[in-house]
Amino acid sequence: MRKISDIKKLQLIANTVRQDVIKMLVAGGSGHSAGPLGMADILVALYFNVLHHKPEEPNWVDRDRLVLSNGHICPALYAVMAEAGYFPVEELMTLRQFGSRLQGHPHRLSLPGLETTSGPLGSGLSQAVGMALAARMDKKKIRIYCLTSDGEHDAGNTWEAVLLAAKYKLNNLSVIVDRNNIQIDGFTEDVLPLEPLRKKYESFNWHVLEVDGHNMRHVIDALNESETIHEKPTVIIAHTTPGKGVSFMENDYQWHGKPPTPEQARNALKELEKHRSRITGEKHG
Repeated sequence: MRKISDIKKLQLIANTVRQDVIKMLVAGGSGHSAGPLGMADILVALYFNVLHHKPEEPNWVDRDRLVLSNGHICPALYAVMAEAGYFPVEELMTLRQFGSRLQGHPHRLSLPGLETTSGPLGSGLSQAVGMALAARMDKKKIRIYCLTSDGEHDAGNTWEAVLLAAKYKLNNLSVIVDRNNIQIDGFTEDVLPLEPLRKKYESFNWHVLEVDGHNMRHVIDALNESETIHEKPTVIIAHTTPGKGVSFMENDYQWHGKPPTPEQARNALKELEKHRSRITGEKHG
């Protein structure tokens, strides 16, 4: 897929994705709001600038692999994949409906382009480590990207995968942690404190980067830097705002797992249209 380097164009795609997420959640009547809005920029950076992939040939053998461990943010993944050309944008409105390929958590066999089935949190990093090991054994020059939530770092099998990746010095693995500081029942530091998260990863012998997850240029630079690290795996701690772009959702953990009402959706879309106008420099009526 041809890469887009124009930051403004990428920001506009991310805005479209956020609007699609709101529309999808209302159409589906259920789903997660905060995480998908918060991760839109990172997913756009991956699919439109970083990943080596072919939407018209989703099973291309030499594609990079993206594992979505925090599967509940799949509305954003679906919206980005549709924008990239994996399936028609109109299909987004079938989210969570019976018979839809767009299930509430990604199901690998339902939709071409999905690498794993996710749902139970904490499993994705182990799967990504297995893929990275297999790619090395097959001498394939592909990269494995794994998106994880900060809340799923409560799970012990996440840390087992962290240990294994360091043991085998998996330099073909890039992990992105959505550090939005919330989970379904509160703030991460109240539920089970994770800090100092950077020092923990460094003590496990990982290369650690930290970025503003909404600064498209910094996200792309960090992902590119991760490809240059040869002696260890890389983790990018991406500081994001849950509910990004919708003021009444931002930083409110209660929006982790619920959709907006039709009226709330209308207000959210108005805000996102204003953000779009600021990106383009046009006046919003």
